Amino acid sequence: MARKPKGDYLPGLKEIETEMSQTRSKGKYRQALKGTAGTVVVVAAIAVLIATLVLPVIRITGTSMQPGFQPGDIVLVYKTNKLEKGDICAFYFNNKLILKRIIGEGGDTIEIDEEGHVTVNGVTLVEDDYISEYALGQCDIEFPYTVPQGEFFVMGDNRDNCEDSRATNYGCIKEEEMIGKIFVRVWPLNSLEYYGF
Repeated sequence: MARKPKGDYLPGLKEIETEMSQTRSKGKYRQALKGTAGTVVVVAAIAVLIATLVLPVIRITGTSMQPGFQPGDIVLVYKTNKLEKGDICAFYFNNKLILKRIIGEGGDTIEIDEEGHVTVNGVTLVEDDYISEYALGQCDIEFPYTVPQGEFFVMGDNRDNCEDSRATNYGCIKEEEMIGKIFVRVWPLNSLEYYGF
């Protein structure tokens, strides 16, 4: 390639076109990079907002919901105040995020026999699908127990090894303390499960 003379040299038309083409390419690359970075930032911000405001992500750390949920499982919680008996709910207790199953709501009468069979309003619950063994567990309340209005009676599925509404130091959970209910387990992938809204 020939050297460009120094001094008052004026580039030719081909050199100008080549230089302009290279400059445009650099500009397009920078523009594409800025656009991609902007898109990534917006998507990340939306994901954070959704995870915080609508679908909190919870990593299970305890064993109170075994055998169905194991430590390390990751679930999404749907924020709602429309909770029903049988829902696995999320709430704060002593500044910790807790998961338990709703057994009864305000006005319900709960009874638990010595073997751990639960009766709500005279109907014995069939819980074989989600508990491995019936147990009275850590229980110091008197039965029959009437759930106060605006509160939920909750229990862990690992009945013999968890604290829940059966203990007076735990008690029932107020409606305003509830965050929502689990609607999908996303981790581990081989245990992906949808629970519904």
